[in-house]
Amino acid sequence: MLHVLQFGAWLLKLPSRIPVWKQQQTEPAACPRAAGSRCSSHAACADSTDNFVRETEMECRVLSIQSHVVRGYVGNKSASFPLQVMGFEVDSINSVQFSNHTGYAHWKGQVLTADELHVLYEGIKLNNVNHYDYVLTGYTRDTSFLEMVVDIVQELKRANPNLVYVCDPVLGDHGSMYVPQNLYPVYKDKVVPVADIITPNQFEAELLTGKNISTEKDAVEVMDLLHNMGPDTVVITSSDLPPRLGDRFLVSLGSQRIVMPDGTSTTQRIRIEVPKVDAVFVGTGDLFAAMLLAWTHHYPTDLKTACEKTFSVMHHVIQRTISYAHEMAGPGRRPSPAQLELRMVQSKADIEDPAIVMEATVL
Repeated sequence: MLHVLQFGAWLLKLPSRIPVWKQQQTEPAACPRAAGSRCSSHAACADSTDNFVRETEMECRVLSIQSHVVRGYVGNKSASFPLQVMGFEVDSINSVQFSNHTGYAHWKGQVLTADELHVLYEGIKLNNVNHYDYVLTGYTRDTSFLEMVVDIVQELKRANPNLVYVCDPVLGDHGSMYVPQNLYPVYKDKVVPVADIITPNQFEAELLTGKNISTEKDAVEVMDLLHNMGPDTVVITSSDLPPRLGDRFLVSLGSQRIVMPDGTSTTQRIRIEVPKVDAVFVGTGDLFAAMLLAWTHHYPTDLKTACEKTFSVMHHVIQRTISYAHEMAGPGRRPSPAQLELRMVQSKADIEDPAIVMEATVL
């Protein structure tokens, strides 16, 4: 939930943070169910001339199981609005409900148990509305809750084999775990195998594969190992690899394995360097995962473009937030947690159509 970015990329996490088929195109289709995308719950948008039916058929529905805060942006608050802006229907289950994120001096709230998660899902299921195109999850600290998430994802995938599970496997960073140790085997043996898109940082990727990353070649091998565990798309959101643009940048890498109709597979790998930011934010990883879900939906076989769009959205939101925070704090004063809450609503236009400010290199 808390993302520390002091001279670290805005994707670093403490604790909390993409593949789909479609014809390649220069701009994404207006409908979130872009041609060949994984929203298979409805007929093609163009099949009907009735406006109401067309709107219904355009739905692409996401089940987002994440934290919730009354004030600020983290978890579902960071993911829901951007996805809705992008045209997705979002059903949210709040794993926690807090007054604000835990980076404030004080916070109050409640934590949802695995049994309570099951009850909520059963209510959806009994009404026969448990039909989803995506599941999105982030930070959790409880093994039974995480195992219940896996059970729900597996059941939803049986109902819709095209469902895409986007998972941020939040375990730790900088060589240490910030979740209980017993979550590690659950992520490795149960969560990652059912995930389609994962967004680990370097530490998490190393932990899940048992292989260290010292070179770009190591990173590629680690991403291949993660592919073999289950996910089609892997994005290592931050790494310690030396940046080519200088020490004020951080290296992120991505890999997408696509199985062709004839059974053969092809893999696209990319590298992108993002600027470091001297500030502390929350919710950036949750926003990143949501945007990667959205842009890989529109560009399901073009990881380069999807990542450029996603990273550019992040850049615009972060820069707007930094400018506002410093203006509110005043000269020479450190912005407060409240002043550093993401300027999400103010960034609506950038979320919908980001100017590309970061370019990825195909490896």
